[in-house]
Amino acid sequence: MEKNLALKDIIERKLPPVPWAEGEKIPWDDPRFSRRMLQEHLSQDHDWGSRRFSIINRHVKWIFQYLLNKRPGRILDLGCGPGLYTFRLAAIGCECKGIDFSPASIEYAIAQAEEKQLKSDYVLDNIKTAEYGSDFDLVMLLFGEFNVFSPEDAAKILEKSFNALKPGGILLIEPSTMEYVKTVGTKGLFWSGGVSGLFSDSPHLVLKETFWLEKQHAAVERVFIVDAGTAEVTRCSTSIQAYKLSDLREMFLRAGFTDIKKYDTLADTGRDALPGFFALTARKP
Repeated sequence: MEKNLALKDIIERKLPPVPWAEGEKIPWDDPRFSRRMLQEHLSQDHDWGSRRFSIINRHVKWIFQYLLNKRPGRILDLGCGPGLYTFRLAAIGCECKGIDFSPASIEYAIAQAEEKQLKSDYVLDNIKTAEYGSDFDLVMLLFGEFNVFSPEDAAKILEKSFNALKPGGILLIEPSTMEYVKTVGTKGLFWSGGVSGLFSDSPHLVLKETFWLEKQHAAVERVFIVDAGTAEVTRCSTSIQAYKLSDLREMFLRAGFTDIKKYDTLADTGRDALPGFFALTARKP
């Protein structure tokens, strides 16, 4: 997130933007933003920040039954948010570790784990650079988070995940579909404002524009937040890489994984499938 900009920076902005040149995603690591974002994670009115609990419950049941064969195991949740999956997995006997760079989410996860006396450890860090640990039965990265990293960083995350797994361990990735990423990139230009909101506690105006870069198969969502009192401008940007299934399979194979499988949803039926996501599992030999 870039602060202390002026209105001229909106007018003179680069068109189209270069993916990942203006940051990776909206400012989850900003303490104030992360506090506001936590409320979206916990909301049961939508599936934006995190999925509603009823869906997460079914996903956890599927993960425990089909990936862990109904045996508690050691689990690493990359981009764990406030621990909504790991709480439930720990409650049925798993030992969990979560990594996320949102301060409020990690604070909430730690407090909940202590209150419920769960075998869960949470680390405030960026999964690109964090130490993962080792001997996990399952490493997972859900809800399209894989796509927000550049292909180079995504490949490194796969390599680190491979090293973190024990032999026979499983990687679970839930990527965004090509169609979904293209939809994000073709929404166009729109604005909103309010007395307070996700991007600011003060009166502000939000200007958002999106781009689909066909050559790179990437979408960029750029947001300018204009403070109503000072006219100071803050900019943040999210880049999303789209992949063909064949490209993902090749990335998994290069990282050393085998037995790659695709699933339409993380549940027994398609009723839990949100448009734009699917799941891939792979095994460390």
